[in-house]
Amino acid sequence: PFQATRLWNSIIHALHSQVEIKRHRQHLRTYKNCFTGSNAVDVVLSHLMQSMYLSCNDISRLKGVRVCQALMDHKVFEPVGAKLYLFKNEKETEFEDTNTSLYKFVNSSLTPLLPRKNKGNESLSPEQTCKQKTKRCSKVEELLKSINVHASLPPKIMVNEPTHLLSKRVIEDVWKQQTLLRLLQLIDIPFLEDILVTSVKTKQDCFGKEDLIISNTFLDREIASSLNLPELDKWLYAAIECLEYFPDQFIVMVSQQLPQSTNKPCSLNTCKKILFDTIIKYYSHKKDSLLDTQDLDIHSGIIELIEKGKTDQALEASQLYLKLLAPNIREELHRLLTFIAIASESDGYKLQKQFENRLVIIKTCTKFILQSKTLSKPQAELLTQFLMDNHSDLLKTPLTLLELTSRRLESLLEGQDPDTNSGFTFCQRVTTKEYEDQKQQTNRYVLTLVQEMDNDPTIPLKQKKKLV
Repeated sequence: PFQATRLWNSIIHALHSQVEIKRHRQHLRTYKNCFTGSNAVDVVLSHLMQSMYLSCNDISRLKGVRVCQALMDHKVFEPVGAKLYLFKNEKETEFEDTNTSLYKFVNSSLTPLLPRKNKGNESLSPEQTCKQKTKRCSKVEELLKSINVHASLPPKIMVNEPTHLLSKRVIEDVWKQQTLLRLLQLIDIPFLEDILVTSVKTKQDCFGKEDLIISNTFLDREIASSLNLPELDKWLYAAIECLEYFPDQFIVMVSQQLPQSTNKPCSLNTCKKILFDTIIKYYSHKKDSLLDTQDLDIHSGIIELIEKGKTDQALEASQLYLKLLAPNIREELHRLLTFIAIASESDGYKLQKQFENRLVIIKTCTKFILQSKTLSKPQAELLTQFLMDNHSDLLKTPLTLLELTSRRLESLLEGQDPDTNSGFTFCQRVTTKEYEDQKQQTNRYVLTLVQEMDNDPTIPLKQKKKLV
């Protein structure tokens, strides 16, 4: 039973050390030191694959969600902004594998907070303490069995060497290398130099600024007050999320255009028009698109997969490509794609009377996302449409990449040469005997060809020497 507790603690340690904790905004409020549900699932899956010798089919994302649900049920972390249920019969909170669900750690303890039956501050005898530990470990073991994790573990490799023995730089390099190799499997990239040395665009990080003239949280409340609404709908919320990366003057401009008097509330459509026009104006004045033109080969490869109907491979290639982008560019792109996906819905706010919202969005916003003189306009619009339709899955880490990266990290921890078995196969492996047989067969074919050419009277002697 204590091995199950070791596995439990290693999962929690991985979450504390690897999950991306930063400031997020949700429902008109800003929350510090929290992380997203999809990021937690990525970390749990990566850790489980690094700790076990399991194939890709053995661990699904659904099982990762079930592990996170178990962690949340045992108060390792809790939802941010969730209601506190006062009654025991109330339905428990369900863990969500999304980029919009926020969670924070309850405390820094690695031991799961399981319920105890002792009341008050009664001191326990050594026998009682031992029984309580055994009972707690058995409960953890039952929990892991219920999510089909502990049953898949070989007895002698319950927990491998911790990944914190490797430096953060090494882990990041492995992730980037494996991402590029997997991307090479999916699409044809003739040159890697510009991709290996990705230029990180400098951009103001609005999350780290404390001196905003008008913060977006304040703008949320101001719009909600002008509309006499308790909270904003998804259209307005997605639009304001885009404003996080805008300069202060644009936020001030939006605030000034809203009615200052609460006695004259503006209409919902008027407010949406103000936000939509502001977003279009901001990106129209930008010289560069969000996707860099130096990655044209990747863009072309993804478009080719879409045109051939290989949407699953195109989505995985898009996920891998976004992992190579700078974090601020990736986040801004995702927010813009989320907004235009909501704004393109036919039952939403009508952008233009004579055209459908989806057509208006594609024609207007494609140049904000991708500008290329090499790609045709239909190809660029096709890529924009694909990214927009799959915006909710773009920031998820492909399961194949998690497995391949975990194998590489395991080989590094064990002191093996990681290049001997990278997990990638671009050619079919043959044995030494098969190679020698094929080599002799090739020599025979070449000799036969030379003899037939030499015996052919229609070929001049000069031509024969040239062909030989």
